[in-house]
Amino acid sequence: MPETAQVQPDPRRWKALAFIAIAQLMVVLDGTIVNIALPSAQADLGISDTNRQWVITAYALAFGGLLLFGGRIADLWGRKRAFTTGLIGFATASAIGGAAANEAMLLGARALQGAFGALLAPAALSLLAVTFTEVRERAKAFGIYGAIAGGGGALGLILGGFLTEYLDWRWTFFVNIPFAVIAATGAFLVIREPAGSRNGNGLDIPGVVLATLGLVSLVYGFTRAETDGWTSGATIGLFVGAVVLLGAFALLESRVRSPLLPLRVVTDRNRGGVYLSLGLAIIAMFGLFLFLTYYLQVIKGYSPVQTGFAFLPMIAGMIIGSTQIGARLMTRVPPRLLMAPGFLTAAIGMLILTQMQTDSSYAGLVLPAQILLGLGMGTAFMPAMSLATYGVQPRDAGVASAMVNTSQQVGGAIGTALLNTIAASAVTSWVASHGAQAATLGKVGFANEAAVHGYATAIWWAVGILLVSAIIAVTFINTGRQGSTVVSSSDEQDQATVPVLSH
Repeated sequence: MPETAQVQPDPRRWKALAFIAIAQLMVVLDGTIVNIALPSAQADLGISDTNRQWVITAYALAFGGLLLFGGRIADLWGRKRAFTTGLIGFATASAIGGAAANEAMLLGARALQGAFGALLAPAALSLLAVTFTEVRERAKAFGIYGAIAGGGGALGLILGGFLTEYLDWRWTFFVNIPFAVIAATGAFLVIREPAGSRNGNGLDIPGVVLATLGLVSLVYGFTRAETDGWTSGATIGLFVGAVVLLGAFALLESRVRSPLLPLRVVTDRNRGGVYLSLGLAIIAMFGLFLFLTYYLQVIKGYSPVQTGFAFLPMIAGMIIGSTQIGARLMTRVPPRLLMAPGFLTAAIGMLILTQMQTDSSYAGLVLPAQILLGLGMGTAFMPAMSLATYGVQPRDAGVASAMVNTSQQVGGAIGTALLNTIAASAVTSWVASHGAQAATLGKVGFANEAAVHGYATAIWWAVGILLVSAIIAVTFINTGRQGSTVVSSSDEQDQATVPVLSH
């Protein structure tokens, strides 16, 4: 490859990182903060038990279905413009949600949040990818981003608990507005997108339609599986539809001149391994949030605020694992030697939680498990986030970033539905085989024992999923450590400055 003069880094890049991080935190927080407020919102607006899932599902469908489209718009339109538009739209939708007077208004606001989130999330990550190209700086930047991506969901539980318990559920929406205003103002004043990094090719409209419908069908299929069962006609129909639509999308993308998702992005062995292992790890993480929240609140009697604080050790572990372990070692060892041990450490933390009982202590069981989970996930997330966009052509940065978010979103949908179904089946089996204990334990005690057995069974599956993530990281990801040289690489008509990988 011919050597070219290195482009001087943007002197305001670290200030830009601060505003990108604020925006990412807002999006990640929203994934869990509304969950805590849902019971209060349901009672206030008179939402039925049947329809309450749509407060979560409306957001997930819009966000998951439009992510690839949002990433492509960021590449085409410009990441800074997509970033600020996404922030303004997300804040507007949040204001509508907080002011909701009825169920329809709330559900519409959630769908609108998801749509603008699908524009904002890939724009934020791709801005990071094209702004930080010197590897040591990139390691620090992605360490911060990875800590937010991993720990933001747990932080949402804390903030959601505070706002719901001491103010009102509506503040779980209104709190997004100052985040968005600060990030948008900072983006306008500070962020500068590198010249020549846009993809000016036309928009692949058929690809947009197929990808959006396919992803919506997939995410909604897992949502219906949780409520209707895996063998219901609706669930099977949605999964079949997703396979057909996404298969047609892949075939189309291999033939069109300007694809929505260039196959070079996902067929790269290392990026493909990151998307797959990260998506599987998110399945396990979402299962943990779900069952540990129920365990602490229902079984142990914690308040929403106490439950949020109970997740702090995991957040601390993720920050340490991402910024102090992953970021420091990323330029010294191959990514697979950080990701695989990280997933294995997290699996050990999950393994501890499989031993939970109704009378288990927080300090003796939950605390050490959370510390290991946080350290492991933080260590693994950091190189995964970086490698997912490392070396990709700047014109593809938005869609590559969207694939990271898509793997997380689909993983979250699968995790909630799959593990919840496994837990429910385990509870049913346990009740059938331990009916004689009902009189001894009492109604509440018997129900709690059954629930904990269901949680533990589902967490065993999460352990296995994390082990598979570690195996994928070792076998798929074969690149060497990320070196510190920045060179020029050409691909088709475009030239871009990208980091190289040292073997």
